[in-house]
Amino acid sequence: MLLRDGTSVDLEALEMCIRSSMHHIGSKVLAGFINADGGGYQGKSLSCDNGHTYEFSEYRKKEVLTVLGTVAVNRAYYYDRQGGSGICPKDKTLDIEGTSFSPGVRRMMTRVGTYRSFGLGQEDIKELAALDVTAKEIERTCNKLGQQVEAFFNSQAAEALKVVPLQAAPKLYVCMDGTGVPMVKKELLNRQGKAEDGQAKTREVKLGCVFTQTKLDEKGRPVRDEGSTSYVGAIETAEVFSKRLYAEARRRGVGRAKEVVVLGDGAPWIWNIADECFPGAVEIIDLYHAREHYWKAGRACSALNKKKLQKWAEARRKELDAGRPQDVVKAIKKLANLSGSDKEICDREIGYFEKNKQRMRYADFRGRGFFIGSGVLEAGCRSVIGQRLKQSGMHWSVAGANNIIALRCCFASNRWEDFWEYRAA
Repeated sequence: MLLRDGTSVDLEALEMCIRSSMHHIGSKVLAGFINADGGGYQGKSLSCDNGHTYEFSEYRKKEVLTVLGTVAVNRAYYYDRQGGSGICPKDKTLDIEGTSFSPGVRRMMTRVGTYRSFGLGQEDIKELAALDVTAKEIERTCNKLGQQVEAFFNSQAAEALKVVPLQAAPKLYVCMDGTGVPMVKKELLNRQGKAEDGQAKTREVKLGCVFTQTKLDEKGRPVRDEGSTSYVGAIETAEVFSKRLYAEARRRGVGRAKEVVVLGDGAPWIWNIADECFPGAVEIIDLYHAREHYWKAGRACSALNKKKLQKWAEARRKELDAGRPQDVVKAIKKLANLSGSDKEICDREIGYFEKNKQRMRYADFRGRGFFIGSGVLEAGCRSVIGQRLKQSGMHWSVAGANNIIALRCCFASNRWEDFWEYRAA
């Protein structure tokens, strides 16, 4: 950039300099506004809920990092001689109890820590907001806010169980699945896994989603309602997760939906939850998971070369798409009798199709305009869980992972602003 006199100007340096100056001015204005109350003096003494009386002692300053820079906050300090503790009521008013970061900065820290590794989040805040925070401070803030999001979800769940939503969706879908997350060693003690040494390397996150469907496209295929998907998830038992998922479905109006569909793979815990929490729902095994099972049987037969296997599997695909799992069972039984077949694998896959045949009526499901694939949740496992918690070199504690999962579900469900309104209240 050239000025009229031909002098060269570095625009980036200029704009950064102006931003720094504006932040400096803004921090002075903010400090004047915050401290205009004279420190928040509330009289000579305060009575608290614990029955103790706090006496005014002195004024104390606290350095708080805000989005405009560091601000010194003047606060009245009250001391309880009986309990041996002190409080600054102004800290609660400003939402800076137990922290040196303003709500605005904590919100920034939580957002970057929810989407990026804590170390990269530190760099992002430095670059984008000109604020110096450490990766550890971002981690602590995310853990604390994650716990608060969990409390928000629990509060919403409790309300959902009391109230029947007025809005009725034509079709409401409940999907669930599990995905492994790498854990620190102490979280894996005495847990069996699939590794060569028999030890577990991961813990399963149970993830659920709820979405609605109102219409079909021009080709008669179901269309998910835009913005209708909400997520819940945690590392927890199926029994605890079932309550979490049911509460979310209840909040979304499962009690008034004209049709309820449960989508999942063949995991027994999924269908136990479906039977317990959503009786009368249409149960559908994800078509693409079902296809994997006849492929397992086909690959277990050494008599099928690559060309024969492709032909055999294509016939099974057509049978399954037509909603005839019993024909797939017959074909696998014939396969099991061939020389070179692994009968144990074939028997296992026969049992899978026989057990789930009522959930594989795909021609009927298509005719009724239902989704028959759990692609929404498969994508959720990758985007909500995988992209943040399965990065190279990461190992989590259960508590740390659950805090991040709560935050990511909150963002993915478009409930971030709702959470902050709840928090303010």
